[in-house]
Amino acid sequence: MKVGVIAYQGSFEEHAIQLKRAMSKLNLTGEVIAVKKPKDVDLIDGVVIPGGESTTIGIIAEKLGVLDEIKAKINAGLPVLGTCAGAIMLAKDVSDAKVGKKSQPLIGTMDIQVVRNYYGRQRESFETDLDFRVIGGGKARVVFIRAPIIKRTWNDATALISFENGIVMAEQKNMLATTFHPELSESTIVHEYFLSKIKK
Repeated sequence: MKVGVIAYQGSFEEHAIQLKRAMSKLNLTGEVIAVKKPKDVDLIDGVVIPGGESTTIGIIAEKLGVLDEIKAKINAGLPVLGTCAGAIMLAKDVSDAKVGKKSQPLIGTMDIQVVRNYYGRQRESFETDLDFRVIGGGKARVVFIRAPIIKRTWNDATALISFENGIVMAEQKNMLATTFHPELSESTIVHEYFLSKIKK
């Protein structure tokens, strides 16, 4: 299996390490590649959209022609994991906690409403324990950095894990979104669950 990670900006390296750890735990043979150009998209069986600056990632991906390519592949069933900024990229409905609606290039394939910077700015970043039993794990420590939140899901998108007043992990068919950073956790359960979607 070949898993791509969008690698313009953000935590590409951390996702690559976590994917390799998860492959090892699941006894899967695989490779992680950086996705930067449209031709890279043809090589992969699944893709991770990492955290970072969603506006920056979207603008670069659009300029290089990757945004439309990825969108078409996801609509055709390519498994995708969007984390933090990646969750924003996947959402059909995005607003900012401070400035409200803002125009930015999005993939926009997932039936979720996301509010950017929901918990505040960088200094309001935090760690907490979440319960991952719904995807086969246990409790694990995760990091929220300038995190968004998923306010609602519709159609066949479902909330997997909630925290305080919002959804922090959601799923819809081949799409997974988290508002935290599973690549910075000791646990590989989110990446293991994502790889299981590629195997199907």
